[in-house]
Amino acid sequence: MKNIITLLILCGITFVYGQQSTTKRADRLFDRMWYKEAAVLYENEVRKLEKHMPNLNTAQQKEYFRVLQRAGDAYFFNTDMENAYRFYDALISKFNTQVNPEYLFRYVHTLEGTGKYRESKYWMKEFSKRTENTDDRSKEFSQEKLKIEDVLDISPKFMLKNVSVNTAYSDFGAMYFNEQLVYSSVDSSNFHTRLYEWNKQPYLNMFIGELDGIESDLTRIGEFSKNLNTKYHEATLAFSPDESVVYFTRNNYNGSLGRDSKGTNHLKLYRAERKKAKDSTFSWHNIKELPFNSENYSVGHPTVSPDGKRLYFVSDMPGAIGGTDIFVVDILEGHSTESGSNTNESYSKPRNLGENVNTAGREMFPFVSDKALYFASDGHLGLGGLDVFQSKIKDSVFQKATNLGAPLNSDLDDFGFIVNEEKNRGFVSSNRLTGKGDDDIYSFIREAPICKQLIYGTVSDTISGEPIAEVKLILQGEKGIAIDSTLTNLTGDYKFKSSLSCATNYNVIASKEKYNPKEKPVITLSESGETFVPITLKHELIVKEGGLLKIKIGIIYFDLDKSNIRPSDAAVELNKVVLLMKEYPEMVIKIESHTDSRGRDAYNLALSDRRAKSTRDYIISQGIAPERIESAIGYGETQLLNKCSNGVPCTEAEHQMNRRSEFIILNM
Repeated sequence: MKNIITLLILCGITFVYGQQSTTKRADRLFDRMWYKEAAVLYENEVRKLEKHMPNLNTAQQKEYFRVLQRAGDAYFFNTDMENAYRFYDALISKFNTQVNPEYLFRYVHTLEGTGKYRESKYWMKEFSKRTENTDDRSKEFSQEKLKIEDVLDISPKFMLKNVSVNTAYSDFGAMYFNEQLVYSSVDSSNFHTRLYEWNKQPYLNMFIGELDGIESDLTRIGEFSKNLNTKYHEATLAFSPDESVVYFTRNNYNGSLGRDSKGTNHLKLYRAERKKAKDSTFSWHNIKELPFNSENYSVGHPTVSPDGKRLYFVSDMPGAIGGTDIFVVDILEGHSTESGSNTNESYSKPRNLGENVNTAGREMFPFVSDKALYFASDGHLGLGGLDVFQSKIKDSVFQKATNLGAPLNSDLDDFGFIVNEEKNRGFVSSNRLTGKGDDDIYSFIREAPICKQLIYGTVSDTISGEPIAEVKLILQGEKGIAIDSTLTNLTGDYKFKSSLSCATNYNVIASKEKYNPKEKPVITLSESGETFVPITLKHELIVKEGGLLKIKIGIIYFDLDKSNIRPSDAAVELNKVVLLMKEYPEMVIKIESHTDSRGRDAYNLALSDRRAKSTRDYIISQGIAPERIESAIGYGETQLLNKCSNGVPCTEAEHQMNRRSEFIILNM
């Protein structure tokens, strides 16, 4: 947004004079944050220097480098991304390896702010590479987990409307109050007499507007409070739950402007109490600044927790991770007045909200509900400038921030988000080019959160744990109706494309030739995301009997009193063992051959042993290493499976149960 965002944190009225140089006047204007005039002078200086290229001496080259930076900054701090891009592009094209990584960060924002997302992706990675161990933003901009395409692909959830009170100047920072809306806008009484030099606009005051019946538009009523407004900046405010106390942002002003040792006027947070009059009107009185303010840094942008126990705010105070961070203090009880307000409120020490929220960039304009913290940031991956992010509250902890996507966010600055969670309606501010002026207030309707799930997973072998490729998977919904199908890849991974309902029952059916099919019931997770469903398949030839893994093939037939392998049937079955052992190259087996009880015991023992060894020799002849068959032994009729021992009458089927060859798996 054209300077208001940085203004509200720095809000600097500074009198630091620039160095002696050919751009002395431009530097002086820049240092006083009069960026519009400074930008014009720097641009003229760039043109002069470029006329003499490539014949610039070393000192002139250094000045050219510096002036390109300053020209880009003057436009960047005024959120003129088109012009900032021109100078940053020239700077990085000519001095790539010499520029501070911070200029890569700013360059990325100008690329996004001008819709050049493909180029911004490259420079995000370059910024991340150069700041890998020195800047927390490098993680956000590495795009290893979250890519710019992911942000661009976020499903639209908001419908925006430009409200009626917007002017050609800055209108932003709405907050609910008494079924109305308080917001920041320019002081129209000083349009022609008192302009803020940063952006040539009047100073900001707080105004109140009437909401329409559906909270989608706003009609300006007038000044919010003459007691709170001064001739300098007042903006962004929050109320206690009973609206008896207001916290608001103002220049460090108490009859005169306070400045730090460098001449900079910072922002401070103030508190006032609501006083009712006999005619049911009210006023604000007992204005006090909060104890954690300072002459040396800024404090502003308040929001109060729904229970009134915590005050959140933005500051660049010591302990900040980046340019500006969101902090919180506990509001401690003091003495209550008749109106219910605490005249002697005290506060805990400020606490930084940590890396799930704050980055090395700027976090600003917080708003907290009972469900989430909403804030603006340029340090998390976004669409350009400041984007609105959400950090959900889980077990009293703020979770990793997520971008709320377009159209709520744009390629310029989007901030000042507030929402009525029950009605799914709220307001946001933006300086997008489709607005009426500088910063505009937009009402929005938020779609009720639609919970969507995807199912993904892996398929592996039950025995070996190895992934199985080309497994067919079918996703079934209610009443067994097929919804989707897919195949596993070479690493056994799969993912269905269909978007599914949360907390809903589904079935995943996996099948592949030579494996036993498997059906796995699934209940998707209760929040939007992905449900992981691992599946194991067992080869159809591998069974578990009596605690042992065995290869289960058909009966191996031998000629009467013979042990040779018949090619017509026995070889067909044994080839299954060969193929399985080739499929599982670590498999080691032992072979056991058994007969029924008919015939002499010694004869049966010798015959089964010949057949076991003949079976072993055949498997080896088909390319299986001998050491993978630990033993091949015949047991004759010594290990009958039923009652059919010598002299016991049995059917042919009962005797057949005992005539068998077994392939016992010792190792996979």
